Amino acid sequence: QVQLVESGGGLVQPGGSLRLSCAASGYTFSDYEMGWFRQAPGKEREFIAHISWSGGMTEYGDSVEGRFTISRDSAKNRVYLQMNSLKPEDTAVYYCAAARLILTMVWVASEYDYWGQGTQVTVSS
Repeated sequence: QVQLVESGGGLVQPGGSLRLSCAASGYTFSDYEMGWFRQAPGKEREFIAHISWSGGMTEYGDSVEGRFTISRDSAKNRVYLQMNSLKPEDTAVYYCAAARLILTMVWVASEYDYWGQGTQVTVSS
C-alpha cells in the first residue's frame, strides 16, 4: 500500500525558513517522480515543485522560484522541500505527490497518482 506522509510544517515568521519532508513507502521510490503542491483556503491546488525520478531535473512554480528547493534522498525514501524567505502568501496546506510515469505536464495535479494528507504551513508575525 502506497503511503506518503508529510511533516515539518508549522508557524514561522515572514522571512523565515522551513523544511518539509515527505516519507514514502509501499512502492519503489526511485521509480517515481515526485512533486509538491499547496492549497490555501478558498483557492485551487497550486503547483510548487517537481523532481524527476533520478533527481536530475527540477521545476518550480513561478511564485516560489528562487526561494524553494526540492530534493530527494532515495536511500531514505524521502523528498524534501526547503522553503526560504517565506511570505504570508505562502500560508497553505502543503502536499507531496508521486507519479509512476515520466511527466510532461508536471504542474498538473491530476498527473500524479498518489498524495499525502498534507501539512499546514502558516507564515505570520
